[in-house]
Amino acid sequence: MNVVLGVSGGIAAYKACELLRRFTESGHRVRVVPTASALHFVGAATWAALSGQPAETEVWETVHEVPHVRIGQNADLLVVAPATADILAKAAHGNANDLLTNTLLTARCPVVFAPAMHTEMWEHPATQENVATLRRRGAIVIEPAVGRLTGADTGKGRFPDPEQIFELCQRVLARGADAGVADLAGRHVVVSAGGTREPLDPVRFLGNRSSGRQGYALAQVAAARGARVTLVSANVSLPAPAGVDVVRVGTALELREAVLNARQDADAVVMAAAVADFRPAAMAAGKIKKKDGVEPAPVELVRNPDILAEISADRARAGQVVVGFAAETDEVLANGRAKLARKGCDLLVVNEVGVDKTFGSEHNEAVVLGADGTETPVPHGPKSALADVVWDLVAARLGSET
Repeated sequence: MNVVLGVSGGIAAYKACELLRRFTESGHRVRVVPTASALHFVGAATWAALSGQPAETEVWETVHEVPHVRIGQNADLLVVAPATADILAKAAHGNANDLLTNTLLTARCPVVFAPAMHTEMWEHPATQENVATLRRRGAIVIEPAVGRLTGADTGKGRFPDPEQIFELCQRVLARGADAGVADLAGRHVVVSAGGTREPLDPVRFLGNRSSGRQGYALAQVAAARGARVTLVSANVSLPAPAGVDVVRVGTALELREAVLNARQDADAVVMAAAVADFRPAAMAAGKIKKKDGVEPAPVELVRNPDILAEISADRARAGQVVVGFAAETDEVLANGRAKLARKGCDLLVVNEVGVDKTFGSEHNEAVVLGADGTETPVPHGPKSALADVVWDLVAARLGSET
């Protein structure tokens, strides 16, 4: 594949060298197009040596090749990393005063921006409007990470991990021939993942075997398809997908609060987390001790809120699509259909679970049941494949609401 790596003038430009390495080692042909400011951080010789291609900044160089047109025309993917507030503004308004901005105008392939800037710059209304404009046009603008910035500053605006950006770009390239590559552009989706833990005492809890891998795959695939993603993550040890806002929670009540807050402007909510049905009525103040000859006191349980049923019955906005998951051990489809009717969601992903099935695995198989009576079987395969099917079905329903 032909990849164009645009590099704008931010301190994170040096991290783009790692992203370039991942592309080239995966067999992609990469042309680096830096801005003049970017060369203050990493020189043209470095980009040329790492890519094996010339690294030019101006339209007046190698004019006989018409680079400002040809580079964009021949690209399968254009990724700008880091993307400064300046380059986002120029791209949103169609400015074309150097080779990179000209290439952005001529490209007809998927375009990914990986922003990196100080928090105040990212949060400024002008930047947010520019990001919204780019997303409406189908560009994928991933959310910056939260962490240490230049100097002592900390906040949202950190360049996402290059490995995570690369994985997202691989997902985009895999769907490059699909006209719906950015079919979730301009949409906000909420995904829950992982398993809740209900504390018995300061060191023990009631939990489950969910790894969060399916929820994280759903979040990653949605970001690759252009969505703004809020991932409500319960007790997961996985790295956050690039471009995803992660809200970390522990218990079912914390997950409920986070989902209810995030769903207010969401186009779709996908409840992939394994939420505990019950919690201890009371948490012991200290560790529960084992006493010789004395049986432990029974643990009184109370029912947790049914979050899926709640958000299905009371949609935060018209046309909001709600997706649930059903982990079953027997009579899988029969129990799934009953749950779909009971919960009132639009789609229910039903899969059989067990010690060696689904939990912790990189693969999954399922049947997606629709409230309209449809059944979509998904054969055994990577969890990202199931995620794509789910988002295909969600996108079709969102499209019918526009």
